Amino acid sequence: MTDATPPTATDADAAPDYDAMTRDIADVPAVEVITTVAVHLLSAAAVNLGLDKPDSEHKDLDEARKLITALAGLVTASATEISSFHAAPLRDGLKSLQLAFREASIVPDEPGQGPGEKFTGPVFG
Repeated sequence: MTDATPPTATDADAAPDYDAMTRDIADVPAVEVITTVAVHLLSAAAVNLGLDKPDSEHKDLDEARKLITALAGLVTASATEISSFHAAPLRDGLKSLQLAFREASIVPDEPGQGPGEKFTGPVFG
């Protein structure tokens, strides 16, 4: 039998310097944080409404309602802070989700009582 020595680590095998790769949260502009969170809420709500793929079997309207309400609060509260350039597409996405929720719901909410409508007002198609 021969003695095998373990291979030495090369520069390519060395662990990456994560400190150099990540940026400090203090360096991230507020508008980027707000829009990133909003996009995550939009995406999660869409999945819970079954909009992620045709014939999706996954629908959880209770979860979708919570996510849409949270998104409505975020968009409404931050709209003046992030400018209409960033807020307008978020509002459009929010309205689309609210309308999709109304369409998916077996028992429709009264106008103004749907998800997020306490922040946005009644949503009509």
